[in-house]
Amino acid sequence: MTDSVRKLALNDGRYAPEAFQFLYESLDTAVQLAGRGDREGTDRHVSGQELLLGLRAHAREVFGPLAAPVWRSWGVQEAMDWGHIVFLLVDAGLLNRQESDTIDDFRQGFDFDAYFVREYVPSLPQDWSPPDAGGAQEGHA
Repeated sequence: MTDSVRKLALNDGRYAPEAFQFLYESLDTAVQLAGRGDREGTDRHVSGQELLLGLRAHAREVFGPLAAPVWRSWGVQEAMDWGHIVFLLVDAGLLNRQESDTIDDFRQGFDFDAYFVREYVPSLPQDWSPPDAGGAQEGHA
């Protein structure tokens, strides 16, 4: 994380610096999900809703069902908070925007608990198999 991003987060005080770093880390996921991974420059731009999709996907991959409490520990209580972080970065010249981008792009958010907890389906490695439940291990009753 750059010093300027950390300083911005600490000066604002609403969100932990980790939230800003996570947003940057999620941008590539958002670009890929939007089908713009092979593009360059401003052609890679994603909307607020597309960024939210990238944030969700990256959070589910990294944190699984713990994503909502992690985000809340950073001060991110709802999708609009990601919009506030984006526009803090834009206003500081640390993130680019298009003229059509507004904070309202983040209003149609999502329920963190529904997406990260209730809709969570764990994925196991393909070669995983459950231990033999039929017999006790040697030395154990």
